[in-house]
Amino acid sequence: MSRSLYKGPYVDEKLLKKIDGKKPQETASIKTWARASVISPEMVGFTFGVHNGKDHIDVLVTEDMVGHRLGEFSPTKKFYRHGGKMQKELDQKKKEAEIAAAKAAKASA
Repeated sequence: MSRSLYKGPYVDEKLLKKIDGKKPQETASIKTWARASVISPEMVGFTFGVHNGKDHIDVLVTEDMVGHRLGEFSPTKKFYRHGGKMQKELDQKKKEAEIAAAKAAKASA
């Protein structure tokens, strides 16, 4: 849910203190657990290490990101792949195609 307009966007105060008076190019990655914090224009150019529950993922803030939340750019779930019989058949066809391509390249050389 969006935050009401009279309250304004939520920006973590500790995060603003960390970037206050620093230059984006000279600052290393700033670690943060404040995934709910909204990206403000002062944050543009900085690299934040946003925690995803396991480790910190580096996020370089650009102008397009202003107004979004930091957590949107640090996914918490990793998609591996869909399983099942159909996926195994697709993987097998892919391996066979790679082997055929390697044989063709070897024969032409």
